[in-house]
Amino acid sequence: MTSPAPIIAPREGFLDDYRKAIGAAFVDAKDHADELTITLNRDGLVEAARILRDDFGYQQLMEIAGCDYPQRPERFEVNYHFLSVTHNHRVRLKVMTDEEQPVPSLTGLWPVAGWLEREVFDLYGVNFSGNPDLRRILTDYGFEGHPLRKDFPMTGYVELRYSEEEKRVIYEPVDLPQDFRTFDFLMPWEGPEYRLPGDEKAEGQAPGAPTPGEKRGEPEVKAKAGPGDPKTTDEKSDTGAGEPTNEKAQEEARDPVADKAGHAGGKMTDEDAPETREDAPVDPRKEDGE
Repeated sequence: MTSPAPIIAPREGFLDDYRKAIGAAFVDAKDHADELTITLNRDGLVEAARILRDDFGYQQLMEIAGCDYPQRPERFEVNYHFLSVTHNHRVRLKVMTDEEQPVPSLTGLWPVAGWLEREVFDLYGVNFSGNPDLRRILTDYGFEGHPLRKDFPMTGYVELRYSEEEKRVIYEPVDLPQDFRTFDFLMPWEGPEYRLPGDEKAEGQAPGAPTPGEKRGEPEVKAKAGPGDPKTTDEKSDTGAGEPTNEKAQEEARDPVADKAGHAGGKMTDEDAPETREDAPVDPRKEDGE
């Protein structure tokens, strides 16, 4: 069976050798779903990352990702993802911190860490000591709070809009015209009965109520004519047939073809053709062409 992701073979003996190399910086290790995560203390992060690069061949720092667990004393996790090109293997280093304690910067080992640390600082508020340019990178200037913290409100604190009066973009407190909609995840025909404003007008009210009028039910529709009995023709006169009609049809059948053409449309069209004028040209089309 094929794998949905590239298969990375584990490095035999790597964890034991790396644990001995970093010494007291090691806190815990977890190997789950073919991903090795090593937890370190903050003070030993820089040296442990240097050993990982120089002694074990993890050349590339791929990503720095933050996590927030507000119930913990050290609520933030900072995860460093490394790739070894020579060994085709990945490993994750992890440290924990809070809102006050800074994490040592890795910009001295990987310059790309400068941008990645700025993202974690911007979205979580984690400080990195030693970063030469620690400022926001994803949010706007003057943004309040850190959006990926679990206690950050979904609506934010302020909103921006263009002011036609001041001819610029301004910030102002969030003002929602309506509350968030709550979903019950039930089928419309199985869930609760929702009543919308105006539904009360569809219900009849007793006399004297704010909406006067008797309760009106479904109007009764009475058919003007039912299916009735099937119509039958008992006599020839009911159908228009009979001896006079048959005799007339026989007389028309004996008429020559010229006479039939004269009254093909019935009695109303059995008239003589209009007389031809004496001064009319014999063939008008020829005279027009001459």
